[in-house]
Amino acid sequence: MDEELIEKTGRLNDFEWEIIKRHSEIGYRIASSSTILASISEYILSHHEWYNGNGYPRGLKGLEIPLISRIITVADAYSVMRTGRIYKEKMDTEDAVDELKRFSGIQFDPLVVEKLIELLERMGELSTI
Repeated sequence: MDEELIEKTGRLNDFEWEIIKRHSEIGYRIASSSTILASISEYILSHHEWYNGNGYPRGLKGLEIPLISRIITVADAYSVMRTGRIYKEKMDTEDAVDELKRFSGIQFDPLVVEKLIELLERMGELSTI
């Protein structure tokens, strides 16, 4: 992918968005061709599927999405929220958790979100109050 497109700070146009969305399929093809990575290729392909079926590339929904992909989706989103990107400032833990909760059942598997929150509480990263 074009580095300029990856680091773009403004909104993507429709053509640019279609290019970005192809990365799951490209990663899948690369992993599938590797004896070492072939076993995780399906998880790579499915990591942008949304729990409600509005994700890509195949529009899988709920438990149709492999569990590991659902975990990767939540972990990746949390990581992006906590560290920030060129196009988005980082969030504190509470705001990131609120965002995960807001999209629980929409973009994210509610059980995976719940388990991450429990883990953050046990680690002392998040108040239980």
